[in-house]
Amino acid sequence: MNTDILIVGGGLAGLSLARQLQVAGSDWQLVEARDRWGGRILTEVIEGQGYDLGPSWFWPGQARMESLLKQLGLNRFDQAYEGELMYQDEAGMVHRSQGMASMQGSWRIKGGLGNLINKLVDELPAERLHLSTPVSQLTETGLDKDFAIGISTETGAVFNANQVVLALPPRLASQLNFAPALSERAIKAAQNIPTWMAGHAKAVATYKTPFWKEQGLSGDAMSRRGPLAEIHDASPSEGGPYALFGFVGTPANHRKGNADALKDAIAAQLEKLFGEAGSKLESIMLHDWAFDAHTATELDQIPLRRHPVYGQPDALKDLWQGRLHFGSTEMGAEFGGFLEGALEVSDELAAFIIESVKAKKN
Repeated sequence: MNTDILIVGGGLAGLSLARQLQVAGSDWQLVEARDRWGGRILTEVIEGQGYDLGPSWFWPGQARMESLLKQLGLNRFDQAYEGELMYQDEAGMVHRSQGMASMQGSWRIKGGLGNLINKLVDELPAERLHLSTPVSQLTETGLDKDFAIGISTETGAVFNANQVVLALPPRLASQLNFAPALSERAIKAAQNIPTWMAGHAKAVATYKTPFWKEQGLSGDAMSRRGPLAEIHDASPSEGGPYALFGFVGTPANHRKGNADALKDAIAAQLEKLFGEAGSKLESIMLHDWAFDAHTATELDQIPLRRHPVYGQPDALKDLWQGRLHFGSTEMGAEFGGFLEGALEVSDELAAFIIESVKAKKN
């Protein structure tokens, strides 16, 4: 299949870029290795309500997210924060009256972030979208050819394009086969960029009632004992099932292959923190991103201690005569790693690609 622009990766960055290219009348195709859209955005639906197992929040001052929600007719709501925070020390002792909720001021999307992904997909022509299509090799054919880059996939489908955007984590992108091979400097630069969120595991526990509110609690808890290191209210904007979610603090190499045992330990911790009501789980969902082959590499299993400094390294600029682009949220100089960063990068690439296509026609 021939196209002017091929986007590799159907997360927020890739879908947002496709939307802008579609509006501009560009010729594009999008391939995604997974059998679903969203990338690191993963929303599970229970009784018609969405629960995010990937990112959940965005914040005031992130204008691209606010604008996109308005364009798509979606609504945001405030992260629950009223009530006391709890703290669990190293010995497992639970302490109340530890201040107020830590995530006050954060925003969530009604129905979960999956609603945002679904809206973006619905706006795009189905014939340009290709799920379950992992890319295996990219070959630079040269500017003297009809198309500058040939793309092979594991399904046997072949694409030819003039520009390719790798809208997936840089470490994953660096593992693709390139012919000719990217420079050692470029590969090293890509592998040195931590994949945001890739080392995390996230759990969501649902309940019939928001019992923590009845106890004067916000649902927020910090723990030095674990397995959840940080817990917050994950309930829908209206109605139930109500939910708490937490980030697993146990190192990735200790979690591998132990999902059932980890769920049991999480259930026990929620009972310890919240008493008998915390033990009355309706369901518990767990996604370990560190072992998601379409998100993380072995390098990502090393825990991050702070938010990395993101942005596009010089070594990843102007590849293959400006035809090959790294385009994930990690390339965002201002909001790298966040949802806003994915939109930041897609905006920049859309402007560059649309202008380059115009210049070529002229």
